[in-house]
Amino acid sequence: MSKNPLFATRASRMKASEIRELLKLLDQPGIISFAGGIPDPALFPADAFSQAFQAALGPQTQAQALQYSVSEGYVPLREWLVQHMREIGVTCDIDNILITSGSQQALDYLGKLFLSPGDTALVGWPTYLGALAAFNAYEPQFDRLNGNSGAAEYKAAAGDGAVKFAYLSADFANPTGETLDRQGREALLDLAEELDCAIIEDGAYQALRYDGDPIPPILSLELARKGSIENCRTIYCGSFSKTLSPGLRMGWVVAPKPTISQLVLLKQAADLHSATINQMAVHDVAQACFDSHIPQVRAVYQNRRDVMLDALEQHMPDGVEWTRPEGGMFIWVTLPAGVSGSELLARALDTVKVAFVPGQAFFPDGSGANTIRLSFSNSDEAAIREGIRRLGEVLRA
Repeated sequence: MSKNPLFATRASRMKASEIRELLKLLDQPGIISFAGGIPDPALFPADAFSQAFQAALGPQTQAQALQYSVSEGYVPLREWLVQHMREIGVTCDIDNILITSGSQQALDYLGKLFLSPGDTALVGWPTYLGALAAFNAYEPQFDRLNGNSGAAEYKAAAGDGAVKFAYLSADFANPTGETLDRQGREALLDLAEELDCAIIEDGAYQALRYDGDPIPPILSLELARKGSIENCRTIYCGSFSKTLSPGLRMGWVVAPKPTISQLVLLKQAADLHSATINQMAVHDVAQACFDSHIPQVRAVYQNRRDVMLDALEQHMPDGVEWTRPEGGMFIWVTLPAGVSGSELLARALDTVKVAFVPGQAFFPDGSGANTIRLSFSNSDEAAIREGIRRLGEVLRA
């Protein structure tokens, strides 16, 4: 059926996620995994969620919790998000917010909304694999978002299509862990104006800063220029997956009202609305303990990042380089030229039971064969030190 002539042409562009496929291998005993960008379940506010679900199923609220609801999302959760966005520099109101089933759903909707076959999406080189998968179904071409090309070059490369948006995670990007500085964010806003395209700002890791001073979101910087979110071209995608729980699949989009209205139509056609009871639980937990919970998460992940950086310094052979992220969950490693990340993974799994993600999958053109992504979020300090030691051993061999 994979080549069924009845399938739409877009089906030929859909590929299995290398990360999801890799995670299937990790049930083997003794594997030390730096593969998935997975939060540590020990950090989930499980007691708070237990209480929140019990409250949602109480006699006064159970009918609402178990019933159909509005596509835009649970009103108290959207009201909480209005305040949360204000705290990070984005002034909006409830009608500028749509609740989605994780920010991954938001990326799919945005790809569907903006991209016609042959249009151009500007993305990092490398960029988040899930974004490539979401956009790829709508048959775009990808061009490299960097600081060297200008609007004229992008327009020429787009050919008969149009540059529809630039996508990036400005803070502690997946997979590199890198952060775009304020000057770079301002330059991107200038470029988007010249191209008359949208900016999709993926804020999945925005709350996980460990070092340095916070940089305003791109949407915040554009608001300072234009005065109202209704005049902005930046669309902000947020997520509770990395802070409270990934399993509840709760994300949100912040955008001008006409864009939200179009996204609501897509959601109505796709799944009607995100699970009401999950929205109610996330609202209760966020309201009760978000501000006190996040510092605990940051402290644990910061320590693990520091341990991994120290272990890399101690065990990696000459010629290996890596990023030093100020937050997030990932360190990006560049291997010596000619060393394949995929071949290294096969050998590491076979000989020392260490897993990671080869970097090639994060490049739209299939380059980056000599790169790998390491996640430090779901391994304790001892496992990180031992896993990096073993990985250095395989590289030396």
